[in-house]
Amino acid sequence: MITIRRFTFYWLNTWVLANVIQLATQDFCKRYLNLRNDPCGRQFDQMTQAARSATANIAEGSSRHSTSKETEMKLTDVARASIAELANDYINSLMQQDKLPWSTNDEQYKAVVAVALDKPTYQDDIIHESSKHILLQKHKFDTWLNTDDSVCAANCLIILCDRLSQMLSKQIETLLSQFTTEGGFTEALTSERLEHRKQQSIEQDAPVCPVCGKPMIRRTAKKGANSGKEFWSCSSYPDCRGTRKIE
Repeated sequence: MITIRRFTFYWLNTWVLANVIQLATQDFCKRYLNLRNDPCGRQFDQMTQAARSATANIAEGSSRHSTSKETEMKLTDVARASIAELANDYINSLMQQDKLPWSTNDEQYKAVVAVALDKPTYQDDIIHESSKHILLQKHKFDTWLNTDDSVCAANCLIILCDRLSQMLSKQIETLLSQFTTEGGFTEALTSERLEHRKQQSIEQDAPVCPVCGKPMIRRTAKKGANSGKEFWSCSSYPDCRGTRKIE
């Protein structure tokens, strides 16, 4: 039996809902797009690819969590943009039929919004159990998705896309807060490198900063008249900008 605990995205509600939307979008395109309204198949490709992009970028972003929170945020934002693109395609499909998206006061709208998703509760057989979980969540919307009414199905998917977009926005806010507080992998490496250089400078009897008195480290000027030349810089830069010439 395979345990895949390292793939944390399996437990993300955003990834579960994105999969529900992807499966429902594939069903929608197979049912309602044809040679008459999509003669070249471009609409089919664009909608199914936008749906796939959401799941793929959520998974890839989550997989980068431990090495780059910045990359995770960017990929999560790409997923959000893909869902916005997909929602617009569904809205357009309604207007092509001279129909409108459901009003927030519509009883059908309220019914779809009221459907809650279950939280993942996997044990060891992760791939099997997560796939089962996704299908169970999708079946909760069968009333609106498994009909012969494309207007009903499109409206349901617009609501699901909007829900996912809001969930992804909150996920990005949480990631941004973590990044601001903790930094990311790159920041941790930079901090470690600066600390190592600081210790080296102390061991090499480097001078102290004329401004704050902390140990100084060697740096190389990257621009200006002294470009390429070494100088002493305060180890607390950029909080302190004290410098000394290297004799």
